[in-house]
Amino acid sequence: MPLDTAVAEQFEKALTSTGEELMILIQQASPEIIQTALRNRALDENHLLEILGRQDLAEEQLKRICHLNITESSHKVKLAVARHKNTPPHELLKILPHLYLFELLNFCLLVGIAPDQKLAAERTIIQRLPMTPLGNKLTLARRATPLILEALLKEGDPRLIEICLLNPKLKEGALFQFLRSGAATAETISLVARNPRWQNKPNIREAILSNPKTPLIWFTLWLSGMKTTDLNRLITSNRLTIQQKNAVNERLKR
Repeated sequence: MPLDTAVAEQFEKALTSTGEELMILIQQASPEIIQTALRNRALDENHLLEILGRQDLAEEQLKRICHLNITESSHKVKLAVARHKNTPPHELLKILPHLYLFELLNFCLLVGIAPDQKLAAERTIIQRLPMTPLGNKLTLARRATPLILEALLKEGDPRLIEICLLNPKLKEGALFQFLRSGAATAETISLVARNPRWQNKPNIREAILSNPKTPLIWFTLWLSGMKTTDLNRLITSNRLTIQQKNAVNERLKR
């Protein structure tokens, strides 16, 4: 069917307009006109950022944007594409490695983000941790998601552990696994044992008392409050040192 004259003019302008005229057209255009504007050779970074601010973009339009030369060269456009709710998952996976560390973290914390997209961003962050400076890791630990916190714990650095313990997103299961692992040291175990949030959790206490690296001071402080059944279970652990078993035996005798 023949196009309405006014609509035909809009399509023509979408292909041929430049600069501010193209910007005004983009702000007012229908999705069909936007699709045409994406073929305009005068399209620049600012035009694309304006388009990406629209929530009515379809996956096909976002896919086309991903394949434009401007997107390849513009970090701002890549970030805007990543943050758009309709970006196809396979295109998002291509963009995530190009984002900076804290852009990835902010992406993970977006409200309404799809679980698989969040997981992809978290994994990208975790892959970078070995090359990330300590200062950035400390900042990361203050805001990180549970999965990233679990990865930071595994590094075993006391400075990192101390910050992770303060993050309300840290899960008890992740901390329990850390305390049972070889990455836990006397210093980091003591950090957990002194922490008001974690020191009275039964599973955390059990993990601390069954670690051969746990300083004897925690046995002295905590054994007096343990039930006989718990003491008997603890003494059977094959992970305790001789000194730790002696401390438990002494308590049993009393």
